[in-house]
Amino acid sequence: MGKFLIPVLVVLAASAAVTFSGLFDRPRLGLPANPFKRMGLTCLSRFSAWARQTCRSWIGQFGLSNLFGRSRSRILPDAARVPGLESSTLTDIRILNCRIRLTKLKEEDRVFDAFNVEICGSIHAATDAYQAALKVSILDVTDGDPRAVQTQVKDGSLPGGLIVSAFCHRAELGKLPHQVTILSDWTGVARLRLDGLLFPRKGSRSLQFDTSIVSAATGQQLARAQCTFAYDNPSFGYVDLQEHAERTKVLAVALAFAVAAADGNLYDCEIELIKNWARDNILDNPEQANDQDGRKLEKALSKTVAFFRAGNKLDSHGMCSELLEIAPLAQRYDILELCLYVARASGSVAAEDLAILKDLASWLELDRERFRTMMEKVLPVEMHQVKDIETVLGITSDMSKESVRRHLNKEYSKWNSRVTNADPGIQTQADQMLKLIAGARSQYTAEHAVSN
Repeated sequence: MGKFLIPVLVVLAASAAVTFSGLFDRPRLGLPANPFKRMGLTCLSRFSAWARQTCRSWIGQFGLSNLFGRSRSRILPDAARVPGLESSTLTDIRILNCRIRLTKLKEEDRVFDAFNVEICGSIHAATDAYQAALKVSILDVTDGDPRAVQTQVKDGSLPGGLIVSAFCHRAELGKLPHQVTILSDWTGVARLRLDGLLFPRKGSRSLQFDTSIVSAATGQQLARAQCTFAYDNPSFGYVDLQEHAERTKVLAVALAFAVAAADGNLYDCEIELIKNWARDNILDNPEQANDQDGRKLEKALSKTVAFFRAGNKLDSHGMCSELLEIAPLAQRYDILELCLYVARASGSVAAEDLAILKDLASWLELDRERFRTMMEKVLPVEMHQVKDIETVLGITSDMSKESVRRHLNKEYSKWNSRVTNADPGIQTQADQMLKLIAGARSQYTAEHAVSN
């Protein structure tokens, strides 16, 4: 009985060494960075080789060698599927497997959300002590429309210093301990910061991770695994942003026409200004004006002109609400600036033009003082057919008389210093503004009037 018991114990010991090798407290033991060494495989290699040889010799005597086959795997094929490795599915460790978990990554004093990439299973190399590397790429396969997850890469040769490319993580893994290395427990091999990833779209995404172990020298693939991971992306993706940019330009043109037609007239100078802006900003290249995209744009612009000349109006408030959702603040200021120059094109600004410009600034949630500064630059007060004192001087209904007094004194100092400016246009504007300030003082703060 003893001659049968010893080999059986050897088999059990070898199997237990493989199965529980991943349970070591790796961080506490301070083992080397090589993940395969961290699994305790190197320290077991000599014992494992001796155990296999002893078992093969003994089982061969009883005609049971088919239990091992010809593989150099350190486990029995019957034990290849280990339910404990994955709670939802059985995991076959005769092949490479991967899974993804959300984690936190601390770098210096900051904490980042990250994908933790874990692998288990078998890696087949040409020899023992084979130098290997890890490669991880990600596809967004939501709705069966595969798109690469992208990242920004620094490039000092470019003006912006950054290029956008498909994400691919590569890291050196060191030497594989065996020709057939088996990770019997999930092992983290990469943590990928989410703030460096650009997803196609916002919302619930299905991500396919492609994890490969390759030769560090040649890049030849040794093992590969794929898995999917559900992720809720809170930010707009690069496809969203591209579509938003295109939509923002369309809405900008529509609002510019709304300003041009606000006074009931649509002048050719206003139309031409808007068309030129559209050609410069919507077409990739002005030379496209005669190709298919250029012809489509010209046709759309002509239809828009006909729409407004027929007396129709657009929902400007609704368009501004949409812009709040899709356009960053800088682009909203650019749209307002376009509208200001459209109002300027005819040489005079009607009360209706000023009213819609004031509404646009409010609906686009732009800073009131910055809007007024833009007005002073593009639409000097002498162009106004009707002087809107509150808009021009920045007086609001919620200001107390004392606040109005201080504000008007500040405006007086600003414009009084420009009366002697070398530019005649600025001198004229300053004179006009001082007259408005004098009128505002008598209207809003008569009892607090201050002589200057």
